Amino acid sequence: MTTNTATAITAATAITADADLTPGIAAAEAARTRLDFAKAAPKVFRAIVGFDAAAREGLDPALVELIQIRASHLNHCAYCLHMHTNDARKAGENEDRLHMVAVWREARHFFTPKEQAALALTEAVTLVADGGVPDAVYAEAAAHFDDRELAHVLSLILTINTWNRVALATGKVAGTDERTG
Repeated sequence: MTTNTATAITAATAITADADLTPGIAAAEAARTRLDFAKAAPKVFRAIVGFDAAAREGLDPALVELIQIRASHLNHCAYCLHMHTNDARKAGENEDRLHMVAVWREARHFFTPKEQAALALTEAVTLVADGGVPDAVYAEAAAHFDDRELAHVLSLILTINTWNRVALATGKVAGTDERTG
């Protein structure tokens, strides 16, 4: 098989696979029986939205998405992982970097030292019950971010962990994005 033939088959398979997802996503969403958090607790929902918006202020949008993607990996939140990888793509993020976020320690050359510090802090805060936030992890993050930025990075980590828990507890379906209607 030639390279061009293999590429064409791969592309056709990807298109077919994407087309086949739509009915499955719709069926999964239709079968969802858990509450609609935004409708059931609108004030709480709006407060989380506000917290999220405030946390992002002044942070590089690419860094925001990397943090949200890594926390969503750790929390096994497919809904948020799908949403934030799509957001990152729309913002121009490189596919190679998106594929490497889950294994960033083994692929450090894909990420800046600042991004690595943020990813390490994301892991420590997300998995806080496993050993707290080690002084070395905090110190590395503090070396790359001023106090305001560090407070915003921490706030972003807190908000994505909250969103992950809301999505998981309410059975959100990966492939849907309620922000668009």
